[in-house]
Amino acid sequence: MVMTPRDSTLKAKRFEVSEQARKVAQLETTIRDFEVLAADLSRQVANEEDRTGVRDQAHFAYSTFAKAAAQRRSNLLTSVAELKVKLAAARRDFEEAELAVKRLEPGSADDRSRLRRKGDPRAVAGG
Repeated sequence: MVMTPRDSTLKAKRFEVSEQARKVAQLETTIRDFEVLAADLSRQVANEEDRTGVRDQAHFAYSTFAKAAAQRRSNLLTSVAELKVKLAAARRDFEEAELAVKRLEPGSADDRSRLRRKGDPRAVAGG
């Protein structure tokens, strides 16, 4: 069977859809992992503050471990916010690629419309 330009475009678009889906899944996993790490760091800070009895970060006796853990937590939460922006863009890209595949697939509404304009009976049959 000879591969038409439309077939190769469809194959490329399907690959793009799978790559976009992988990217979305990877971003979701990373965000979830960072949120779990941030929650764990919050618990560590609270435990350290309970252990030392000092909760004021400006106090001279505040734990350096608690300061460092709080800073790591803050950095993770900043990263989560940035990743959520990237995730929204990746989801849009995925949806656009998915829509492009649907338009290219035989039997799509665009395909039937094109056939109808040409007077092809397959336009009524749906493929």
